[in-house]
Amino acid sequence: MASSNSTSSARRRAARAPPPPNLGDLSGVSAPLPSKGLHAPSISTHPPKAANPHPSTPGASIAVAVRPATQPASPVSGDAGPEAEAEPPRGAPQVLVRRRSVPFSPDSPLAPGSRGGGERRSTFREDVSHAAAETYLVTRLAFILLRYLGVGYRWISQLAALIIYAILLMPGFIRVGYYYFFSRQVLRSVIYGDQPRNRLDLYIPRDPKKPSPVVAFVTGGAWIIGNFPQGTISDMVSDASDGISFVCETVGAYGGDPNQIYLMGQSAGAHIAACALLEQAAKESRGEQISWSVTQIKAYFGLSGGYNIENLVDHFHERGLYRSIFLSIMEGKKSLPHFSPETVAKKLSPETIALLPQIVLLHGTDDYSIPFSASETFAGVLKQAGAKAKLLLYEGKTHTDVFLQDPLRGGRDKLVEDVISVIHADDADAREKDALAPIPGRLVSEWQIKLAHRISPF
Repeated sequence: MASSNSTSSARRRAARAPPPPNLGDLSGVSAPLPSKGLHAPSISTHPPKAANPHPSTPGASIAVAVRPATQPASPVSGDAGPEAEAEPPRGAPQVLVRRRSVPFSPDSPLAPGSRGGGERRSTFREDVSHAAAETYLVTRLAFILLRYLGVGYRWISQLAALIIYAILLMPGFIRVGYYYFFSRQVLRSVIYGDQPRNRLDLYIPRDPKKPSPVVAFVTGGAWIIGNFPQGTISDMVSDASDGISFVCETVGAYGGDPNQIYLMGQSAGAHIAACALLEQAAKESRGEQISWSVTQIKAYFGLSGGYNIENLVDHFHERGLYRSIFLSIMEGKKSLPHFSPETVAKKLSPETIALLPQIVLLHGTDDYSIPFSASETFAGVLKQAGAKAKLLLYEGKTHTDVFLQDPLRGGRDKLVEDVISVIHADDADAREKDALAPIPGRLVSEWQIKLAHRISPF
């Protein structure tokens, strides 16, 4: 669910040639994507949800997680919203501008599958130093944010609930963290742009020789964690788009299949990814210069997302994301329609709608952070506009059940299976392997997961 602030100077590491990005837990490569002022999006052929320390899950793939790459933006809200989208002219020529590719060599120290003596992997001391720098960065940004938000009863109670929630799930988080820092399948802090914050993580398949599906995953975080006050919504959407462009350009070098790229976002990340997708489709239909094409994306998965921001302002305010803060993130009230994919979709021309890939919206029916009606309404609007849209609801699941508690519980995961079934729809051999794949093991005791479900501040 899921990209972050970690792209700041604290994340700067010794220069090295980064390998191509990869996406989720399908047999492939994955890399998180950046979004200006937001956590880096991640790409993978399997939904990233909670990182799985057992890489033997069905359908391995490449996952990419990208971090933001923009200059710090002022948290002051603006009034001027972008103009309404113009009707794209029929038959407008498409201009595709290629980004500068990252040089790749099989002899590179970070080359996928490289196990020779020339490979230079970070030492334990370097990893510990990096983790300490990350912790310091996150802590410093948290205090900056708290100063801006002010500390009230609601925030204190939510923080207390979050701490207890994290402690309950800590056994699973430790195992996932160990995998992240020490697995050879994870390439951290890969540079995808010119700014210090333009970093992403790549999740490489064990066998990079056979091209694997790629899932670009944009993480959530209430538009705040890893994002605000580093940037506002336009920065976040721009960073996500830059990350997708990077993946489309380089994923083949990491063992990913450039003809099987999927885009996925969770919560705020689902909203940001949807904004980037619709904006790119509109630009492409108008014949504007683009660095990646919507036709390169085979499907979009929106997990627990909100797509009509105008209708969610009051809901978020009641949940603790105060109206003044949220409007600052969204660059003022007048910008809300422009950054509401549901509103934008109603105004898109048939030519623009025709460019969109299959759109699959997934949501838990007991989600109180973002009601499942948000996905329900957006799916209806897309279908009415002529887009290929599908809605999948998960009975009794909350905002965090679908991407944290359920993966930590182990066993078969209905949401993961639904996503993989779309990715492997045209691959009979992959579907056979999925059916025979070992079932992921449990990472956290059932009583802890159930208690975390009740305490979760989300």
